[in-house]
Order: sequence, then structure tokens, then C-alpha cells
Amino acid sequence: MDNFTSDFSSGVGSGKMDTGTIMEQVKVQIAVANAQELLQASNRPARMTDKCFKKCIGKPGGSLDNSEQKCIAMCMDRYMDAWNTVSRAYNSRLQRERARI
Repeated sequence: MDNFTSDFSSGVGSGKMDTGTIMEQVKVQIAVANAQELLQASNRPARMTDKCFKKCIGKPGGSLDNSEQKCIAMCMDRYMDAWNTVSRAYNSRLQRERARI
């Protein structure tokens, strides 16, 4: 939050920034934070693995039976499809927001 606070401290104190400018900067800061969260791919595989494991594996054992293998494969495919859909929608929205600025 130090960067966030420092971005506004110079302009607000001097009275040079209006509310609209501050709102735009807040929107940009939020967009950057959202993009950083979206791009943190290190958490994505762990979440996908956990969710699919909980959904598909009833009793953990030494190997997976055919139905568990199919369930895992389909679960991971659906997860990646959803991830890609959200990513495309988010990128599209970012482009629209940048065009408005």
C-alpha cells in the first residue's frame, strides 16, 4: 500500500488533483492488482489439483481406476477452459478500460 499512498499524497495535499483524476488512478491501481493476481500462475495448478482430487478421488490408493482417471482429465480440462474464458474476458475488459482512459 506504500505505492498506493505515495501516488496520491503529492497531488491531494497540493489541491491539484480532482475527484475524477483520483477515481481514474484508483481504477488503474485496482486493475493492476487484479492483473497481478490473475497472472500468479503458481497457485493455479495447486488449486486445480486440489479441486479435482477432492471431486474425483473417493478413496486414495496406490493407483487410479479408469473412472478416476477420466474424471481427473475432464475436471482439469474444464478448469483450464474456465480459466482461459475468464482470462480472455478480463483482457478484453482491460483493453476497453485502457481505450477509455
